[in-house]
Amino acid sequence: MYIYTMSKKALLIRCCLVMFIMITTAGLAQQSSTKMIQPPYLKAGDTVAIVAPSGILNNREAEVERSKTLLKSWGLNVVVGKHVFSKANHFAGTDDERCEDLQKVLDDPTIKAIWAARGGYGTVRIIDKLDFTKFKEHPKWIIGYSDITVLHNAMNNLGYESMHAMMCTSMTDEKDLEETIATFKKALFGESLLYTLAGSSYNRVGKVTAPVVGGNLTILQTMLGSKSSIDTKGKILFIEEIGEYKYHIDRLLQSLKRAGYFDQCVGVIVGDMTKIKKNTTPWGTSIEQLILDELSNYSFPIAFNMHAGHEPDNRAMILGRTVQLTVDSEQSTLVFE
Repeated sequence: MYIYTMSKKALLIRCCLVMFIMITTAGLAQQSSTKMIQPPYLKAGDTVAIVAPSGILNNREAEVERSKTLLKSWGLNVVVGKHVFSKANHFAGTDDERCEDLQKVLDDPTIKAIWAARGGYGTVRIIDKLDFTKFKEHPKWIIGYSDITVLHNAMNNLGYESMHAMMCTSMTDEKDLEETIATFKKALFGESLLYTLAGSSYNRVGKVTAPVVGGNLTILQTMLGSKSSIDTKGKILFIEEIGEYKYHIDRLLQSLKRAGYFDQCVGVIVGDMTKIKKNTTPWGTSIEQLILDELSNYSFPIAFNMHAGHEPDNRAMILGRTVQLTVDSEQSTLVFE
């Protein structure tokens, strides 16, 4: 009988190969099992803090009062930051004042959710001053959109879910707030979120299950090159924008694309593109076609018509949460696990 005897060199190579496979498999298993930490859902008796980390709230007292009334109608307690109505040029108080309000409620274990009074601009000026040490001991929901994308990015990088939803200044006399408020309440109290999006001929069909991240397009681009930029690998990117020219939307997407944002992204959800400005030299295509053209080199599904962003109908989304996205030309569905 012939007995095959492996040489020491071959045996060493084989052992190294086996070890490599085991380490790689373990790493992939660990990566796939990584899950964002979910702050506790709210219940009656919990306290929500209203703060203003961004723009000034000129003549917005009525909206804040309506917001307090809304929360109280759900059995929640409300505290308002000391500097919410402070004024410092463009901002709701100086950087130090806005940071003081936000840091105080981040540290307070009795606060279960932090609700931004408004967006605008300013959170990027204080993000590096914040300390999330005590927040990690008692996680809470960070709620808002637009400029609050800065905080959503921070939460995502720390490994926590956050809530892309209405803010206090959303509580106007405008119509079409029913779904906005209803989905906000569902998200706060842990009810299921499922959205059916109107179909679009621009949709790129497909199906994917992955975490959803993102927010305001300008803020996502602003964060590039900093520790507040997010990793989109294996994730679905949600984007929305307001008040920009089409060429600026193109510029923002070019920036994200050049930074590798879409290289390992697995899907895109396009929210509201509100009040797009008209340029003296027309762009030549719709905003939808502009986005499709920018993403033409990628094969992932793209869903348009998500009601989220700077419109009265602004549906709540849990960023960092795994979702099932199914995109077709007739309609799309977005189901939060």
